[in-house]
Amino acid sequence: MTSIIDQHASRTNAEFLIFTTSFCPYCTAATRLLDQVGRTWKEVNLDTEPETLNEIKRITEHRTVPIILDVTQERPVFIGGFDQLRPYLS
Repeated sequence: MTSIIDQHASRTNAEFLIFTTSFCPYCTAATRLLDQVGRTWKEVNLDTEPETLNEIKRITEHRTVPIILDVTQERPVFIGGFDQLRPYLS
């Protein structure tokens, strides 16, 4: 069975997949950081998809946005949120 994360990851050529909501300062900070270091990313805004947000929270056990995944591997790698992104990129 393919998860919602796998479905979104298979539809992008970007390096990172970021699940966000509007007016989220940490989501904005994450995308700016990725831009600064020259990494590609695809944003999936979950404002209109509460069921998807709940499913992603269940899969990752991460309760806040952004929910960031590295999709350059064979399977998406869950990184965490903004606080985990900077050390991951180092």
